[in-house]
Amino acid sequence: MPKVLLVLSAADKWTLRDGATHPTGFWAEEFVAPYTLFTEAGWAVTVATPGGRRPTVDRLSLSLRGGVTPGKIKEMRAALDRLAPVLNSPTDLDTVDVADYDAVFYSGGHGPMEDLAVDEASGALLTEAVNSGKPLALLCHAPAAMLAARNDDGTWPFVGFSMTALSNVEERINPFGWKAPWLLEDRLVEAGADYSKALLPLRPHIAEDRNLLTGQNPASSAPLAERLIARVDAQG
Repeated sequence: MPKVLLVLSAADKWTLRDGATHPTGFWAEEFVAPYTLFTEAGWAVTVATPGGRRPTVDRLSLSLRGGVTPGKIKEMRAALDRLAPVLNSPTDLDTVDVADYDAVFYSGGHGPMEDLAVDEASGALLTEAVNSGKPLALLCHAPAAMLAARNDDGTWPFVGFSMTALSNVEERINPFGWKAPWLLEDRLVEAGADYSKALLPLRPHIAEDRNLLTGQNPASSAPLAERLIARVDAQG
């Protein structure tokens, strides 16, 4: 049975450029869709957060204001209720050993911009995963976590990798996005990533390079998880 580590942010707020904080957390679909697909594929899923703290769902991801349809809101709420025991007792990310898993998956939401982007334990985990060749997938805002990764010589392990993440245009669709202290697309490019995005905002887009798989936005949730499953299955 394949084992996957599914990492969520434990942040419940995002600090904006003006010092104000915006309520946030993980994006519902970006957790529910991958978790469901992994378990349906017969995988064992371990959910981990910084400090083993209970993650907070971003209420925007369960609202019409967040661009979520009524049917999807109902579906996500039911799934989150069903998965409450999983979310209530996550593993402490600091105690995780990458060698115990066949793949690693990071879900998004604005939360990673607040905590995972500067989390040393997460950065070390990502460095180990990408350098080991283990399949590694990050979704939407989750690639912010890669900014905390460093090789022993201080270089960024993802230099030159083709990848995607939430685009600047998509970030600014929400009014508070204009107050972002930094934009993920810009920061990844500055770090040395080969960034790509869909022709139209909010459309699914997946980038694959070596053992790294990334998804641009919530619409990429299921496609990214499906690509990861196929990659692990192909490796036997």
